[in-house]
Amino acid sequence: MSAPSWGPLGYRFEAPRPRRMLALDGGGIRGLLSLGVLAALERKLAAHYRRGDFRLCHFFDYIAGTSTGAITAAALSRGLSVQQVVDFYQLYGEEIFKKRRWGIWNSLYRNGPLEQRLKQVYGEQSTLEAGNLNSLLLVVMRNATTDSAWPLSSNPFAMYNEPGLLHCNLRVPLWRLVRASTAAPVFFPAEVIEWEVGNAEQTFAFVDGGTTAYNNPAFLLFRMATEPRYRLGWQRGEDKLLIVSVGTGENAELGLTAEDPVSNLVTAGKNTLVSLMSQAAYDQDVNCRTIGRCIAGGPIDLELGDLVLPPSATAKDWGRAFLYARYNALLEPSWLETHGLGDIDAASVRGLDAVDRMPELRRIGDVVGAAIKVEDFGVFLNEPLYVEGQVVAPLGAGA
Repeated sequence: MSAPSWGPLGYRFEAPRPRRMLALDGGGIRGLLSLGVLAALERKLAAHYRRGDFRLCHFFDYIAGTSTGAITAAALSRGLSVQQVVDFYQLYGEEIFKKRRWGIWNSLYRNGPLEQRLKQVYGEQSTLEAGNLNSLLLVVMRNATTDSAWPLSSNPFAMYNEPGLLHCNLRVPLWRLVRASTAAPVFFPAEVIEWEVGNAEQTFAFVDGGTTAYNNPAFLLFRMATEPRYRLGWQRGEDKLLIVSVGTGENAELGLTAEDPVSNLVTAGKNTLVSLMSQAAYDQDVNCRTIGRCIAGGPIDLELGDLVLPPSATAKDWGRAFLYARYNALLEPSWLETHGLGDIDAASVRGLDAVDRMPELRRIGDVVGAAIKVEDFGVFLNEPLYVEGQVVAPLGAGA
C-alpha cells in the first residue's frame, strides 16, 4: 500500500502556517449572486497583491462548496478565474434548467446537459488527487442510500483517501462528485456512483448536499480542518485561521400558494428544499459567529443582531477559534430598495431555477461585493500567495 502524500502541493501544505479558507453556499442558479461577490473579492485581493494573474486558489488554502457552491468551489480550486465560472453559468444556465415533460417519477430537469458541461469544465478524468487541484477542496453531498451526509475532502491523509483502498475517495472523477452535490430532489435525478468497480455494496445514490445540515459548509469546513480525527489538524486562533463564507441570498418568506394538486406538489417540493437550505445556512452562520470572531456580516435576527466583534483598543483578539466574514444578500423588497436595487422584484430572484433573472442576480452580488473590505482580513494579508509551485511574498496593498 502506497503512503499518502501531498504530492505537487507539498510546497504549500507541508509546513504549518496561518490558513485561509473559503466556503460557498448552495442555491441553484442563485450561485450567480455569490459569483458577483467572489468577483469583487478576487479583484480586491488582486489589487492588494498587485498581480494581474491572481486567482482565488492562490490565496485560499481550502475551498468548500455545497450544491451550486460545489460547482464554483471545484472550478476555483482547479485554477479558474471567477469570470470563467460566470461564463459557465451564463452560457449554460438555461440549457441545464430546460424543463422536460413532467411525469410522476420524473425530476424537473434532465441531468445530461449538466453532466456534459461539468466534464468540459473539470476534465472527464480529473479527480480529487493533488495533481488536479491548486488548493484543498471539500464537496458536500448526501448519500441517499445510507441517508447520511458525505463531505468529501481532497486531504490526502483523510481516512478514506488512503491510496491503497479499492474505494479510495480521491479516485472518483471530480465531475461526478460535483454532479452528486447538485442533484437537488425534484430538480435533478440522483447521481449513482460505483465507488468500487463491480461491488454492489460500494455503489450509492447521491442527492444534493443542500439536503444535509451543510448547505452553508463554513462550520463543517472549520471542523474538518482543525479536528485531529480528520488528519489535517490545522491550528485554531484568530491569527491562525480565516474563514470567508459567501451566500446565495436568503429571504424570510417563501410566498407559498395552493393551486391544482399536481403543480402544488412540485411547488411544495421546491419550496421545502429552499426552506431547508435556508435554515441550514442560518444555523452554520450562527455557529461561525459564536465560535469564531465575526468581522463582517449582516444582522441574523432582532435578538442576535450581527454579532460582529471589531478589534478595539481593549480587545484586538477576542480569543475565538478563527476569524470569520460572511457576505450575503437578503432577497426582500426592503433590503433591495435600501441597496439601490428597488427595481428588482424580490420574489422573482428567489427560485433555485430562476434562469430568467440571471442579470438581476449578478447585480445583487455586485452590490454585496462592493462592500467587502479586504483590509478586515488583517494579518492574513501578510501571508504569501501560492502560484504554480511558487511561494509569492506579498508586495503590500495596491491602489
